[in-house]
Amino acid sequence: MFLVLAGFFLGSLTMLNILGVTRFIDLSFDLFGWDVPLVLAVGVLPYPITFLCTDFISELYGRKRANAVVWMGLALNLWVMLVLWVGGELPGFDGGSSVFMDVRRLAMGGVVASMIAYLAAQFIDVWLFHFWKRLTRGRHLWLRNNASTMVSQLIDSVAVILITYYVSRGIALDPARSEGAQLFALIASSYLFKFAAAAIDTVPFYFGVRWLSRWLQIDPNAEHTEQDLIPDAAPAAVE
Repeated sequence: MFLVLAGFFLGSLTMLNILGVTRFIDLSFDLFGWDVPLVLAVGVLPYPITFLCTDFISELYGRKRANAVVWMGLALNLWVMLVLWVGGELPGFDGGSSVFMDVRRLAMGGVVASMIAYLAAQFIDVWLFHFWKRLTRGRHLWLRNNASTMVSQLIDSVAVILITYYVSRGIALDPARSEGAQLFALIASSYLFKFAAAAIDTVPFYFGVRWLSRWLQIDPNAEHTEQDLIPDAAPAAVE
């Protein structure tokens, strides 16, 4: 189960950085006569699952395991960037090269932004999750799931948009419109999507923890060490 959760986390994170800003999706809608802009980079779509996976790992396996997966995510994305860089430097045929180079340029351009935002958001998510867990003494599962994810994703949304635009120059804005308004719309759209995803995943997270804690024979209310996770020594789940 740890491999499944870590695999979905790392796979979703890799998709985010490769797809990145290769395409923007317009999901704008009308709300009581108000035009609500909702423009998302395609790379954002798999991102909410990463926070759900780290919350599962934090709850079932402890903070140390969750932080280890976050560091592995950084290492994996650096590896992907290395492959993209080498692939662009080596000689190749003309057919398909332009597509690869476009993806490479966008992915390499956004790697600094995504990695800074990723590290900040994921470590804050893990820290806040365990902060609320200790504060509530293991109760109120919905609170630590939502409070940690929604705060960390706000930090992620602001950081990745601003760094991608000002540092990596990976976002093209309409020069005829206000720069600040466009950046705010992108940040708000990204966060609105992540906020909604965090609220929706509360139900599967709640029931998933109850089922997995019994199946794995792990007490989710405890702060685990590596010794606690040895199968023969694992305590029975608390009702």
